[in-house]
Amino acid sequence: MTKKSTMQNKTIIIISIIVLISIFFGIKYFYTQSQSEKAIALSKKQSLLFKRDSSFTIGPDTAKVQLVEYFDPACEGCAKFHPYVKEILKQYKDDIQLVLRYAPLHEGSEKIAVILEATKKQDMFLEALEMSYKYQQSWAGHSGHNLNNLLQIISNLGLDMKKLVEDVKSPEIQNVVMKDIEDMKKLGIRKTPSFYVNGKPLQQFGLQNLKDLIQSEIDK
Repeated sequence: MTKKSTMQNKTIIIISIIVLISIFFGIKYFYTQSQSEKAIALSKKQSLLFKRDSSFTIGPDTAKVQLVEYFDPACEGCAKFHPYVKEILKQYKDDIQLVLRYAPLHEGSEKIAVILEATKKQDMFLEALEMSYKYQQSWAGHSGHNLNNLLQIISNLGLDMKKLVEDVKSPEIQNVVMKDIEDMKKLGIRKTPSFYVNGKPLQQFGLQNLKDLIQSEIDK
């Protein structure tokens, strides 16, 4: 074998090695990119279980803590715990954002959720929710809910009731509640209120336990 042939063979080997290395790193790069894109997509999908664009929020999006409450408007525990949630919001101020999601576990509660969702069209959701909690015993029942009583109660807020009745029929409004129900089922929620702090479920229900979980996230 001539010296020239030997040099040519070495050159071919070097080029082959460079090509193989390039292919290896190319595959690795695209695999990494693919995995990254999948992770981002999964993260976005997971985040929807806690907050959707339609979700009612109190507090800044930049808050350190996202407190998600899945509630049933007919739930006695939700009504009793609501004032404590308001105290938590005052205590932590800009460090927390509350996200309210529907979990209508009581029979017929999805109709109440639709009514409350419709009040958003008149910027009266929180007022309607608190009014429904305050007079819960007047309209909520284990064998069924008295929708007329609830409508009469929230009408005292000065709502345009004709518009509200029309908005309740809207597929857009009903779809929001259905999406919350779907997310509730994916999370396996079987009781209300159910709380999540930065995606972490409150394992043992209780005011102090909730505050401890929030504080641990703020301290990070």
